[in-house]
Amino acid sequence: MDVAESVADRRHARRDEPSAVAAPPAPGPRSRGPWLVAGAVTLVLLLLSTRYGYHRDELYFLLCGRHLDWGYVDQGPLVPALARLADTVAPGSLVALRTPSALIAGACVLVVAAIARDLGAGRGAQSFAAFLAGSSGLVLAGGHLLSTTTVDMLVWLVAARYAVRLLRTGDARWALGIGLAVGVGMLNKLLPALLAVGLLAGIAIAGPRRLLRDPWVYAAAAVALLLAAPTLVWQAAHGFPQLSVAAAISGGDSSYSGRLDALTLQFVIVSPYAVPIWIAGLVALLRRPVWRAYRALGWAWLVVFAIVLLAGGKGYYDAPLLLVLAAAGAVLTVAWAARGSTVLRRGLLVVGALLFVAPNAVLLLPTLPADRLPAFVVDVNYDAGETIGWPAFADSLAAVHRALPAEQRQRAVVLTGNYGEAGAVARYGPARGLPPAYSGHNSMVDFGRPPADADVAIAVGWERPDQLREWFTDVTLAGRVDQRVDVDNDENGGPIWLCTGLRRPWAEIWRTEVRHAG
Repeated sequence: MDVAESVADRRHARRDEPSAVAAPPAPGPRSRGPWLVAGAVTLVLLLLSTRYGYHRDELYFLLCGRHLDWGYVDQGPLVPALARLADTVAPGSLVALRTPSALIAGACVLVVAAIARDLGAGRGAQSFAAFLAGSSGLVLAGGHLLSTTTVDMLVWLVAARYAVRLLRTGDARWALGIGLAVGVGMLNKLLPALLAVGLLAGIAIAGPRRLLRDPWVYAAAAVALLLAAPTLVWQAAHGFPQLSVAAAISGGDSSYSGRLDALTLQFVIVSPYAVPIWIAGLVALLRRPVWRAYRALGWAWLVVFAIVLLAGGKGYYDAPLLLVLAAAGAVLTVAWAARGSTVLRRGLLVVGALLFVAPNAVLLLPTLPADRLPAFVVDVNYDAGETIGWPAFADSLAAVHRALPAEQRQRAVVLTGNYGEAGAVARYGPARGLPPAYSGHNSMVDFGRPPADADVAIAVGWERPDQLREWFTDVTLAGRVDQRVDVDNDENGGPIWLCTGLRRPWAEIWRTEVRHAG
């Protein structure tokens, strides 16, 4: 019986410990190539940072930065603090506001290349992995705008890098790096918790399962919770409003949300060119004997993507893990290109890059004139349209405000349907003589309500006046938003309503009827 148990124990150890089957390859030599790619990406992003204008989310972050707190309805304090810092150092500067994102994009390129190196990539494969990351839609779009998505991208990649180190060496102390990254990341959004779930599930499925009992892993979880505690406490005290926002996203009330969009984005968010590469990386992580130690990484993406798909989350939530799969695929692709007809294979890689990667710059970066932006660009990249026309939007509101009698102007406020419109009034309104803007969208509702004597409102962001008529006795069409360019976004051509005769005090209607998430 003892002999049988001993044999069974050894068999279980071989199943549970990847290193007992095949030792993973040693890290490849260091390369300067990824640094050149990262520098080029950051430089291009900085040079293009002032084209077009603010994104609606950036305008919102600036407002959140004026009301710093440990949490908000839809995010943590990290990005609003960055926006506040940039606007303090260089008020009104898009370059300053977007510099952190450009630097983060370059850092992501380096981390992806480092992951490839840890997987055994040589100098060429590391540079190719850096190229895949630097030309990806995720890095280019995320690096152009200050965004919570940009910070998430770096957090997930850093955590994945530590996970690779942990799985390669078997040294559980690397879990502390994962905990540190996840904890800091949760000060941005709660999404890194999803990554942690994916990694733990991957280890439970593929091993090494001893890590699930390792004290260092528990210490890493404690580090993550300790760092995230301020924003978790804020969320708990306010009833976890991020869950309400997640429910709105799941219902399709947001860009890039919905199961079909989530599925489609997997094939375009890095680039169509990279799809066979990251699929090859996924298959290799799950099947390649020499990479058995990293099998949990492949399962981590499968678990995370399944959760995103079933929950109806945004399709880019799991995208940083696609870059990890692409790093693995880069190792295989460069090895494939070095075998057989090398000229033909390398030529195919170059032609594919030109055909599929170069268009990312046109679709995702402000390379075309704003006043002649083709409709297909906004169709593909919704965010491009959201960076155009905000000064003209404020001009449209100012025209309605100037037409009011003097007595009404003194009692007027601007009421907006979303936080981007409120942010645009805060940024461009004072120079145009506009009164303050108020909104019930996400955390805007907590930044204050209109004064009690404000019984005149210029309302924008409502296609129909039905809800406005519940608050005012008279609602009339006073104009339309004219952004002076032919761009299809949420504001251009929208109605501007003049509302008078407040039915009930603002204090009565503000938090119960105005608040909405999405």
